[in-house]
Amino acid sequence: MRSMVLQLIAVISINLKSIPQRIWLSLSTVVAIALVVMVLLSFLAMANGFTRTIAGSGANDVAIVLRTGSRAELNSTVSHQQVQLIEDGPGIARAADGKPLVSSELYVVVNGVKRSSNTTANIPLRGVGEKGPLLRKDISISAGRMFRRGTNEIVVGKGLLREFDGIGLGNTAIFGATRWTVVGVFEAGGSVFESEIWADLPIVQSMFHRDNYFQTVRVRLTTPAALKQLETYSSNDPRLKLDVKSEAAYFAELASQTSDLIQKLGWPLAIAMAFGALAGALNTMYSSVAARAIEIATLRAIGFGMVPAFLGTIVESLFLAAIGGLIGAVATYLIFDGTSASTFGGNFTQVVFDFKLSPMLAIEGIAMALAVGFLGGVFPALRSARMPIVVGLGG
Repeated sequence: MRSMVLQLIAVISINLKSIPQRIWLSLSTVVAIALVVMVLLSFLAMANGFTRTIAGSGANDVAIVLRTGSRAELNSTVSHQQVQLIEDGPGIARAADGKPLVSSELYVVVNGVKRSSNTTANIPLRGVGEKGPLLRKDISISAGRMFRRGTNEIVVGKGLLREFDGIGLGNTAIFGATRWTVVGVFEAGGSVFESEIWADLPIVQSMFHRDNYFQTVRVRLTTPAALKQLETYSSNDPRLKLDVKSEAAYFAELASQTSDLIQKLGWPLAIAMAFGALAGALNTMYSSVAARAIEIATLRAIGFGMVPAFLGTIVESLFLAAIGGLIGAVATYLIFDGTSASTFGGNFTQVVFDFKLSPMLAIEGIAMALAVGFLGGVFPALRSARMPIVVGLGG
C-alpha cells in the first residue's frame, strides 16, 4: 500500500510539472471550463437574486386576499362589500385607533422607459390607502416626501430609479391620460416593493376608471396562526369565497415560477457548452499522454503499476478543471454579483433585483467543472494505464 501511494505521488508530480510543456492546450481547456462555469453561475445568480428579492418581501403575519383562482394581483378583483366583510373577520390586528389593519389596494400596469435599451416596459402603479405602508416592513422615504392624499402625486421605489428614466424626484410622468408628479423616493429593504410606484388609492381608481373594486386586500394578523381562522371565515361566507394566503407564501410562489424558468434556460445552455469544454479536455489529456509516452513506459518498466498511471492522468485533468472552475466562479462574482437587472415577475411587470452569487452556487459551478474534468480525463487515463511498454519506448 505504501509503495502504491509513493508511486501515485511520483506520477502526479511528474504530470503536473509537465503542464508548462503543453501550456496553450492546457490554457484553452482552463478557459473553456471557466466560460462554462461563468454561464451557469450567471443564470443561477440571477435566479437567486430574483428569488431573494421576491420571496424576502412577504411576512408570515400579513395575509393577502385575492379573488378565487387568481395567481397574481393583476387577475384579481375584490368588491367594496367584500372588503367590509374582511375587515370584520377574525384574527385581524387593530391599530391604536381601534380600526382593523386592512389595506385595500389597486394594482395597474403603466409604461416606463428602460435606461439600458430606451424601450418601454411594464411597471406597476399601486394605489394604496393610509394603512398600506404600515403593512410592509422596512418602508422609509429616502428622498423627498410621501404623496399627499387627493393629489396626482407619486412616490417611486428606489429599485425602479436604477433601471428606468423619467421617474426621478421632481419629474413629471404621464401614465394613461394623467400627469403625475414624483414627490418622493422610498426604500423597502431591497424587497419587490422597491420595484413599484405608489399613489393615493382613490386617485388611481378614478384615473383608471375602477371606482367600484380593488384587486387585493392586505391584512395584518394578530399572529401567523390566525391565518387559518381568516381562511375558514372566507370559505364559509358565500359572499366572500376569496383566496386567503400568507404574504410570504404568495411571494414564494411567484418567485419559484420565474426562478425556475431562469434556471431552465441556464442549465441547458451550460450543459451544451460543457460538451465543447469536454472535447477540449479530451484533446488536452490525450496530448498529455502522448507527450509523456516515454515517461509512462519507463515508469512501467521499473515497476510502476497501471493504477498510478491511471489516477495520475485523472488528477491532472481535475487540476486543470478546478483552476477553470475557480476562475469562472471568481469572474462571475466580480462581474455579476450585485449587478442590477430587471425581469418579469408574476404580475408581468418589471421587477428590479440584484444578481446574488452565494457560496453554495459557486460550489455548484466548481462541481460542474470537476465533472467535465473527470469525464475529460477518464479515457486518456485508460489509454495511459493500458499503454504497452514497448509502444511507449518506441519499440
